[in-house]
Amino acid sequence: MGALKGRVAIVTGAGRGIGKATALRLAREGIKVVAGDIDENAVMELQKEAEQEGLEILGLKMDVSSSEDVERVVSKTIERFGGIDILVNNAGICEEVEVENMTEKQWDRLMSINLKGTFLCSRAVIPYMKQKNYGKIVNLSSISAETGGVLSGAHYAASKAGIKAFTKKLSRELGPYNINVNSVAPGRILTEMIKPAGERNKKVEQELPLQRLGEPEEVAEVILFLVSKASDYLTGQCIHVNGGWYMN
Repeated sequence: MGALKGRVAIVTGAGRGIGKATALRLAREGIKVVAGDIDENAVMELQKEAEQEGLEILGLKMDVSSSEDVERVVSKTIERFGGIDILVNNAGICEEVEVENMTEKQWDRLMSINLKGTFLCSRAVIPYMKQKNYGKIVNLSSISAETGGVLSGAHYAASKAGIKAFTKKLSRELGPYNINVNSVAPGRILTEMIKPAGERNKKVEQELPLQRLGEPEEVAEVILFLVSKASDYLTGQCIHVNGGWYMN
């Protein structure tokens, strides 16, 4: 995938888990990566790790629920690298709470990060991708959009289903400008968000055809495919990475 060398990508929620694995994987292909995360220390550590490996990753604090913060990161990306070719909307939060006990504040906070954040980041990069007549946008949905979720609340499942629908519509709007928009729906992946589930993770493993949970790097490989030339005729799609837990 040498054609990716020199491309510029923004990866949100890059401080840990799938976001971090994706930022490193893209950088190893020669992509210049801006790694955004609400946890500034985490992305600064990622930047140091990348430098030790000879990779180009710029870590920036980023609150995807704030349009001002999103515009600031996009402006810094343009200032540093001169353009934006790739956006990976990975930032998101998850919590397990029943609707009966869910507060309006909990609903609004999760939606503002997961769904609104995907909208704000996409909107901010579109003009620059249109200028180039080129772009790749990958949004992170979830198996919860299909199943309703196991370790998550209804607001999380709804946000991820919304991302899937948003991806489809955006792909129609941006297709004429040679901009591909796709989503990835991970299943149970061994991230900091999932590891505390302990025994429940073991139960899921027994139900999976592949008999194990996924690794962040395995999701990152699918994202790499979706931002590469190999996926040029693929848009509006949702790629499931779940070990066979959900089969579409």
